[in-house]
Amino acid sequence: MSDFSVINAEIREDAGKGASRRLRRQGKIPAILYGGDRDALSLTLDHDPILHASSNEAFYSSILELRVGEDRQQRVVLRDVQRHPFKLRIMHMDFQRISEKQVIRLSIPLHFDGEAESPAGRTSGVVIQHLLTEVEIAALPKDLPEFLEVDLSEMDTGDSVMLADIQLPEGVTIPSLAIGEEYNVQVAIAIHIKEDQGTGAAAAAEAEALAEEEGLEGEVPVVGEEEVEEGAEEEPGEESGEADAE
Repeated sequence: MSDFSVINAEIREDAGKGASRRLRRQGKIPAILYGGDRDALSLTLDHDPILHASSNEAFYSSILELRVGEDRQQRVVLRDVQRHPFKLRIMHMDFQRISEKQVIRLSIPLHFDGEAESPAGRTSGVVIQHLLTEVEIAALPKDLPEFLEVDLSEMDTGDSVMLADIQLPEGVTIPSLAIGEEYNVQVAIAIHIKEDQGTGAAAAAEAEALAEEEGLEGEVPVVGEEEVEEGAEEEPGEESGEADAE
């Protein structure tokens, strides 16, 4: 198993906010394990290894192995993570027991592939927007993928990829699609950006600068003496008294 998929834990006897604060001061994370028709179990985890594991995208969409002591192991999925509002600190975690024979629902990330090679990706002024970054799927634990791949290689200007267009691995479904056609939402769309819009302005400025470097703008006209004299008589503009608001 990958390093991030194994979690060492200890059973926690004390409960309450005061006990949780004491654990956090000791570099621990209070956690809870529930599900599987069994009683919930309060746990304690070491903070730093969990913080490191949580930097891996697959940590949130994979089957994890929870080890309590040397002889107790349980396969689980991560259901919730509470983080400190501004410190790099995990405050609490929820885990759910899983059964090999029971379908589970889990949100997993979308990976977009083929964008640069697509007709839209090779067209100047066209941007492919990603409208979803994750989607909830249903599958048995053995069929659970770490991510879904969205193929954008055939996208052209004005095209869109819908949720139902995603190729699903065997044994995987997207439950929302069974509710109704209105849940078949756009996942990605290729749109043309005007020069005065967002990246369109930046692209136009970049193209203009490149043209000047290559000498495509022609020679710069020489300012005559009369124009210089007229410019010298003009009074300088007033300086702004306030800085532009950001």
